[in-house]
Amino acid sequence: VFDKTNSQHSFIDPKVLARLSGLGLHTRIPMLGSVSGRHRSPVRGSSLEFAEYRKYVPGDDIRRMDWRAWGRSDRFYIKEFEADTNLRLCLIVDTSGSLNFTVDGISKINYIKSLAGTLAYLASRQGDAVGLYCAGKNFHTEIKPKRNATHLRIVLDELAEIKAEGETGLAESLHKAAEGIDQRALVVVISDLYIEPDILNSCFQHLRFRKHDVVTFHLLDQSEVDFDFDRPTRFVDMEGGVPIMADPSLVSKQYQQAITGYLADLETVMLDAAIDYHRVNLRDPVDEILARFLVGRKPKKK
Repeated sequence: VFDKTNSQHSFIDPKVLARLSGLGLHTRIPMLGSVSGRHRSPVRGSSLEFAEYRKYVPGDDIRRMDWRAWGRSDRFYIKEFEADTNLRLCLIVDTSGSLNFTVDGISKINYIKSLAGTLAYLASRQGDAVGLYCAGKNFHTEIKPKRNATHLRIVLDELAEIKAEGETGLAESLHKAAEGIDQRALVVVISDLYIEPDILNSCFQHLRFRKHDVVTFHLLDQSEVDFDFDRPTRFVDMEGGVPIMADPSLVSKQYQQAITGYLADLETVMLDAAIDYHRVNLRDPVDEILARFLVGRKPKKK
């Protein structure tokens, strides 16, 4: 469990955890875990959730024989059930300089820490494995998923130390993660996604090809969309550091066209790759964002 008295872990709010206590973290696809858990597996097991019938073959456990089916068809059938397994949560967090962007005292990088840290805690609480990958220009952090309280503390300590600086290395990190995560996982990407949509498409298709369940939290504040400036302003590239003077009255229309086109292209990428996409405004409370996400993933009752 994270240390509530540790100022390093202040990005996790105990009140948020309390509000989310009744919600579980679920995957949309079967997982291949190494221990018994709460998530569906593509292999058959002995949980209580019925999956399907199959014909009896010598050696099958006769306790799974469906005698009513035999009475109706004069054939032997075995009941198969979903095997429950544990989930691997792999958090991929962007650490590029653009994440220093701040609104009302809240920076994107600190919002990322809160989202990622809370998800890590929720997964660990329900017995699932948690891993962390920090996507700077260099893939400088790679903590493989494990499932114990000591490992959770390692993940949270690393989150506490990350800084937003330099150019993004998200694309390279996503491709590396796609190859490096050796079993199906719930991959959660948290970033401002300032990358060309076609490059992102390649990354997400790679992750989906590897059978991962991919979620993206896209940090894009409404002020970035509205371009709400009314006088000449000095803009600074937060990743490259290059300053630009611009008159909003001259560039606002072009900017609006560009951001609208970018968001439309991004939506196409997410739909094509079947990504669970969530756009996040920095003014949105973390618990509300995560509650919507968790409720949306609750298994449908059969």
